[in-house]
Amino acid sequence: MLDIIRLILGSIFMIVGLITIIFAIIGVYRLNYILNRMHVAATCDTMGIFLMLVGLLFFEGFTFNLFKLVCIIVFFWITSPICSHLISKVESDVYENIDEECKEVEL
Repeated sequence: MLDIIRLILGSIFMIVGLITIIFAIIGVYRLNYILNRMHVAATCDTMGIFLMLVGLLFFEGFTFNLFKLVCIIVFFWITSPICSHLISKVESDVYENIDEECKEVEL
């Protein structure tokens, strides 16, 4: 019975993580401005990888591989937002017309 619950929870996390990554792919292709693309890619990528790795945690059970997966999750949660921030910072520093792209939208 416990194995069935682990299988169901692991499958749910894997499917939700996959859907999150699919949303990121769609957002990257549909958005026009590079910083909007970076935002979608960074948030959905971080959350999608996290959810898929949590699904793998449920599939794995309590073994030494569980510790390895937790280390991978911590590594991704630290490095992915930092890398995305640095790439966005370079884009905003290099792009000369950043003020025109970042105008406040009037409703």
